[in-house]
Amino acid sequence: MPAAERIWTAALVVIGDEILSGRTQDKNVAQIALWLNIQGIRLAEVRVVADDQDAIVEAVNMLRARNDYLFTTGGIGPTHDDITVDAIAAALGVGVEIHAKARAMLEAYYATRGGINEARLRMARVPEGATLIENRMSGAPGIRHGNIFIMAGVPHITAGMLHALDGQLEGGRPVVSRTVGCWTAESEVADLLRETEAAHEGCQIGSYPFFRDGRVGANFVIRSTDNAAAAACTDDLIERLGAMGREGIDGGV
Repeated sequence: MPAAERIWTAALVVIGDEILSGRTQDKNVAQIALWLNIQGIRLAEVRVVADDQDAIVEAVNMLRARNDYLFTTGGIGPTHDDITVDAIAAALGVGVEIHAKARAMLEAYYATRGGINEARLRMARVPEGATLIENRMSGAPGIRHGNIFIMAGVPHITAGMLHALDGQLEGGRPVVSRTVGCWTAESEVADLLRETEAAHEGCQIGSYPFFRDGRVGANFVIRSTDNAAAAACTDDLIERLGAMGREGIDGGV
């Protein structure tokens, strides 16, 4: 397979009791998935785990073993329950150290905000051998250890960390998508969808049904790393739907 055609994948571990309890709604999955796609990397799987070291270690080791990259969000703040750094260090079999540059960044940030203290210094802790991910929003950096990226749980801070990583990860071609909408039950066109997908190598068709205004419909999303292939599949799907007496609407309904 040519290098450009290689499918690069990433996994995400969302860490936090507040996510599992429903107190906080996660917004990082969508923004990380979209950012990865621009880098030519597909978000292949997501796991949400509690603030529990054994659970984090298990998820990290499982997901990093079968993906090119692993991202985590949450658990790198100044409080006692921010245990992500310790858990990932344990998963990697390394110790935890105070990163000198991270400490200097925090000292500068907090110089006019009450100064550094023991709690704030926790945000300079990293697994041994790690480098930093720039964070212009709050002073506390993200952490990179090989192909593991340890990021904040606060979405706008995560966004800044992702921006700092723009163009730094090796990936393939971004996935493009086209949508065809149709007022039909997906069960009535299941064979047609399967046949259309089979006729267009490199394309995948996902079906997303809905019920709206008393009517049943579905949007069919064609995905490919080849824009021309996605366009050809879209045109073919609309034509096939038309042959069945159903109107396919480019752009969705």
